[in-house]
Amino acid sequence: MKKSWQGALVFACAMALAIPAATAQTVEMAVDGSPAGLDPHIVTAFNSTTIVGGTIYEGLTVIDKDLRTVPGLAESWTISPDGLTYTFRLRANLTFHDGKPAEAADVVASFNRVLSATIASPLASRLAALDKATAPDARTVVLTLKEPSAPLLTALASIAIVPRAFEADKDSLQRSPVGTGPFKFKEWQPNSFIALEKHATYWNAGKPAIAGVKFNIVPESATRQVGLTSGQYSILPNIDAATALQLRGRPNVRIVDTLEVAYTLIGMNVSKPPFDNAKVREALNYAINRAEIVQAALFGAGVPGGSLSPALKDWAVDPATFPCFKHDPAKAQALLREAGITTPVAITLLVLPRQDIRDIAQVVQQQLNRAGFRVELRIPEIGQFVQDWRNSNFDAFASTNAGSTDPDDYYYRTFRTGGSTNVFKYSNPTLDALLDAGRRETAMPARKAAYDRAQAILACEGPAATLTYGQLFTATRTNVQGFDIIANRSLMSLMNVTLAR
Repeated sequence: MKKSWQGALVFACAMALAIPAATAQTVEMAVDGSPAGLDPHIVTAFNSTTIVGGTIYEGLTVIDKDLRTVPGLAESWTISPDGLTYTFRLRANLTFHDGKPAEAADVVASFNRVLSATIASPLASRLAALDKATAPDARTVVLTLKEPSAPLLTALASIAIVPRAFEADKDSLQRSPVGTGPFKFKEWQPNSFIALEKHATYWNAGKPAIAGVKFNIVPESATRQVGLTSGQYSILPNIDAATALQLRGRPNVRIVDTLEVAYTLIGMNVSKPPFDNAKVREALNYAINRAEIVQAALFGAGVPGGSLSPALKDWAVDPATFPCFKHDPAKAQALLREAGITTPVAITLLVLPRQDIRDIAQVVQQQLNRAGFRVELRIPEIGQFVQDWRNSNFDAFASTNAGSTDPDDYYYRTFRTGGSTNVFKYSNPTLDALLDAGRRETAMPARKAAYDRAQAILACEGPAATLTYGQLFTATRTNVQGFDIIANRSLMSLMNVTLAR
């Protein structure tokens, strides 16, 4: 018996050595376009933020899947009674992807970088209330404010922490990002793929569960769909309604969705004719049939909306209360006549080169052409679109803007005079006062009153004709476990993903 037991043990050990241990897998994803860059303080296009947000980079706070602001790199914080001093305690043993410790000095440098005129970050307005940031020790960050800022904790979720060595460097992070997130940058083959690998010393023990993520650049929707159904790709993130409709019901494919906080819009340059005239902006709103856009371009998978997503139930005003949201081409033409404008009004519409936005732009083009406008579409590649958008090189543009869980997070930078993403060149002292109040007030009723009035102003005379809020879809293989779709398009849940055998 003893000899037999020993022989069985030797055989079992030999078999164990012969069978390779299970190894973590790389998740293959497919996205529709190349990023315009990977610097988290500079990029704004979804093709960029999808890749870096919540994967490579993190902030002091984070927005979770339920759209709550929770601890991120900061494990805790305290706020002084006057609301002017925030003291953050960083988690222990934070490291950057280059192996260096992530410390309070890096946080301070990151905030200074965002506020730097040389860097010209579109996120700068989110830190407008900041007077100074200091680092008393390696794990303590103190933010001193000029005035109370109710949305600060939410805003900090979007301010990625980068190594202090990049404080004055405007170029390096665009191609070789370095963060603290669960995945670190590995390789970028232009127009082919971007590969990320597991951050081995990530602070959240046991995460990520996979070896890495590969974002394959696949412009053709049909090719992406074939790749998912064949098993070549495991995830198609943030897809449009048409693609989701075509994939629904396919074997071994799962569709998950949520109403997103990002909105589609027609943005107008108010610094030059014809949109320097508020009546022309109002006319454009009356010319638009938002319900038709939802049906024709989004296949019914969305809702018309104002400048705040209906998903933000505590904030959003019912768009039915905005007079100009009623489709009325005759009213649009009458407003153009009142403005002294000769019709048809010729405009060029700069279009974000994404299929759903192209579809929306074509529907809007037809609607405006029936109401006194003559619209020409211009659809450049993504890099040129971003450059023209940032430089206000447009009459009008069709695009999508990222939303947030707090109105201030994009109202202030987008619509306030001099806001870092106010590419419309819009200025309205009444609106500025409301946005200042919404940022300064800490009581919810006072903040809501300010943003209710702001929504009414922006709806009909503002520089952005908001159109729709779509259902946000992601398609996965059924063996993908642990993935959560988040309304702000973050892919941070990739750290929880596993692939069942």
